[in-house]
Amino acid sequence: MDKLIIEGGVPLTGVVHVSGSKNAALPILMGSILLDEPVTYTNVPDLRDIRTTFKLLELLGCPNAFENGQVTVTPGALSPEAPYELVKTMRASVLVLGPLLARLGEARVAMPGGCAIGARPVDLHLSALEKMGARFDLEDGYILGRCRKLNGAHIHFDFPTVGGTENLLMAAALADGETILENAAREPEVVDLARFLIACGARIEGHGTSVIRIQGVPRLGGCTYRIMPDRIEAGTLLAAAGITDGELLLTDCPFEELDAVIAKMRQMGMEIEPTADGVLARRSCALRGVDVTTQPFPGFPTDMQAQIMSLMCLSEGSGVISETIFENRFMHVQELVRMGADIRLSGHTAIIRGVQRLAGAPVMASDLRASASLVLAGLAAKGTTTVQRIYHLDRGYEHIENKLNAVGARIRREAE
Repeated sequence: MDKLIIEGGVPLTGVVHVSGSKNAALPILMGSILLDEPVTYTNVPDLRDIRTTFKLLELLGCPNAFENGQVTVTPGALSPEAPYELVKTMRASVLVLGPLLARLGEARVAMPGGCAIGARPVDLHLSALEKMGARFDLEDGYILGRCRKLNGAHIHFDFPTVGGTENLLMAAALADGETILENAAREPEVVDLARFLIACGARIEGHGTSVIRIQGVPRLGGCTYRIMPDRIEAGTLLAAAGITDGELLLTDCPFEELDAVIAKMRQMGMEIEPTADGVLARRSCALRGVDVTTQPFPGFPTDMQAQIMSLMCLSEGSGVISETIFENRFMHVQELVRMGADIRLSGHTAIIRGVQRLAGAPVMASDLRASASLVLAGLAAKGTTTVQRIYHLDRGYEHIENKLNAVGARIRREAE
């Protein structure tokens, strides 16, 4: 197990490239199960969750070869079982349910793991797939799904679930007849999955809106597809420019997909502008506290809540963050307090009063985005910050210390 040791207090300046999106790549890679021809993906980030997905696809009968951000997957004789040994580390593993049922008529998938940030139940996935003709049992920690053939259905989600929308998009692509998804998730990663499926021959309309229509087709073929850039990594890098009073130019930055994040950061006193070469981010004045409420897209993303909290810790005045998506997503608060932050919790709300400086301290990451918030705090803190349990960080950020060191950070990785 590794840790990061950060010597803080250095403004970050220079050019940094935004990697491919983890949250887009995972469902798109799972979509390989639907195909009967080889498929090539580019702009694939080299992350722990991605590597786990490659292993899972291999076990399911989709051998693959990954090199320099490109992977070719060759679907073959499929197996229906996603074992606990792989699924326990990655919540997105449940996204094989829809594709396996569509191709094989059966699936045996271990109940998923991942970050401990909330319940995130899969019941929305299962109840929707049941409307398409699937039957499910729970046995020894595994979800057992069966169907003769998935049929199109009219499905209304109680909540715009990203994973549920993705699972149903893939299942419906090969189902008989038309499937309508109402109150569907509108996240850019859902749109990227739909675009990929369309490139393979799927018939989908309405992606990016709350109502998606899928007309099932008999088969899907291969293609070459580029994964979208990671809007959460980009948002984290924007925060790094602000918290260190630096100036960063982000290349391949998904500017339009970051509207809600950029609006709040500008409100805090940052200048963030698109240029011919990328997106330029810097501070125009002292940071100011703001109020933030996490919401499904196009609202402020829950995956940026922890990072903007770190930024607010060094802002003038106070701000309030209300977390409406996950019930356990304030576990980074106590670690920030150890570094000198002034934060009070009341239920799903955090009240942050800005302080003049943070002090380096040993801290422990509890989940992926909490890890990022602690790295950001360490970059700005006076002295040395040691971030432990960074295996969470490696699940979602590609070689993050190398990227930050290239623009002036002082970070080294050591074994625990």
